[in-house]
Amino acid sequence: MSDETRGRPREGDEAFVRSSARGILLTLHSALRALKLYPVENATVQKALDELQATTTAFLGVEPEIELRLAGDFLFLSGVRLRLELDNFAAFSGVLSILRAFDIGVLRIHAGVERREWLAFLSMLLSLANQSFDDRYVALIERMAQASVPNIELEPSTATNEEIGDDREAKEVAKRTYAQGVAVTKEVVNSVRMGRASSLKKVKRAVQMIVDQVLTNETSIIGLTTLRDYDEYTFMHSVNVCIFAVALGRKIGFSKLQLYDLGMTALLHDIGKAKVPIEITTKPGSLEEEEWRMMQAHPWRGAMTLFGMRGYDEIPYRAILVAHEHHMKTDLTGYPRHVRPRQLGLFSRIVAVADGFAAATTRRSYQTVPIEPDQVLKEMWNNPRRGYDPMIVKALINLIGVYPIGTCVILDTFEVAIVASTVSDRDALNRPLVRIAIDANGGAIAAPGIAVDLQEAAPAGGFVRSIVKVTSPERYGLVPGDFFV
Repeated sequence: MSDETRGRPREGDEAFVRSSARGILLTLHSALRALKLYPVENATVQKALDELQATTTAFLGVEPEIELRLAGDFLFLSGVRLRLELDNFAAFSGVLSILRAFDIGVLRIHAGVERREWLAFLSMLLSLANQSFDDRYVALIERMAQASVPNIELEPSTATNEEIGDDREAKEVAKRTYAQGVAVTKEVVNSVRMGRASSLKKVKRAVQMIVDQVLTNETSIIGLTTLRDYDEYTFMHSVNVCIFAVALGRKIGFSKLQLYDLGMTALLHDIGKAKVPIEITTKPGSLEEEEWRMMQAHPWRGAMTLFGMRGYDEIPYRAILVAHEHHMKTDLTGYPRHVRPRQLGLFSRIVAVADGFAAATTRRSYQTVPIEPDQVLKEMWNNPRRGYDPMIVKALINLIGVYPIGTCVILDTFEVAIVASTVSDRDALNRPLVRIAIDANGGAIAAPGIAVDLQEAAPAGGFVRSIVKVTSPERYGLVPGDFFV
């Protein structure tokens, strides 16, 4: 199939897409309606699923994928706007309503989609539609990550907005982007563990969404790296490293295309851990010598895994290199051992710093109490034995400030606050924006707290508030991530 055919349909193809779209829309709506009215084993449901599978399979025999996109009151299928007519009014309205209910902007179906995937996906839609969630879209993609529906992909409707409105909307977009990244990472890691093929297109789109968020909504997306979920550590860590690496790349001056490549390498840097027994990666306490040797093998296992799934340049060559080098130090100690003299690549040095900071500030199986962010930065900067590139560490400090986002601080007003945003003025890195979480009398303030700028001047001179010390949020029963979602 030519490149032209794979893009927007030509004039002769548009009639095929339009006529096929009508069938896809009608069978999709019929399957949803049948599952809503009858149990799965009912003949009506089975017939509706058969027709949906047949219709989509026929289209995917000609086109590489089905892309149903919602734009305002319009639906587009593979780039062709669907016409609202009398005989498809119910189907058009029904599909439009379900997409809006979950804030789905794009429903993408890949070739190879199976009937059971349709059943699982539509069942999840109907089940979650009747439940109360803060964010149905996030709940849906989390369910999809747990189920095996590799050929059905979603994007939130807000992901394609060029401009973000108020602060609340910006946080929602960041939250969905983050959740999408975690879900995709989980799917890839589980696929590698089970020896299945992975959808690299989903990985690329998740990275593109993260890059776009860093470029337009950096504070909100970095704020989400403070989320703490022990059970999801493996997947959240990779997303956090991706966010920090992309933000560092932007600080250094990378182009958007370079940021896409950097984000891809960062998201996949730990893929080799999928080849390490899960009882080792989640073991509390120290590892035995043999277990540690297996853990130290994950960089080269990751490189081999990525090399095997490279898929005709779908994965940047640097991703393979970073997977292998991210635990090497600048003096080439660390692991794995080098065979001949070499210089670590820039991507590897960036990901190493992002990885080290994200890992040290997060609770893990063998590190139940995370280290406070300011202490991590000091150690990375002052201890050359850590082996980080000092220029990248300096860029990280300039990026997230002396008091990184998510740090819990005590103010001279006896208030307790969570650092919410850094400032661009290098002379004011110790005066970030914070959110008051506990007032001067010890009373808790509901998240997201009260926003305060520590650069606010006092009438008599000086500042209204200043940071006295960093403290542990656990001591006050605070969860920093709550102040960013």
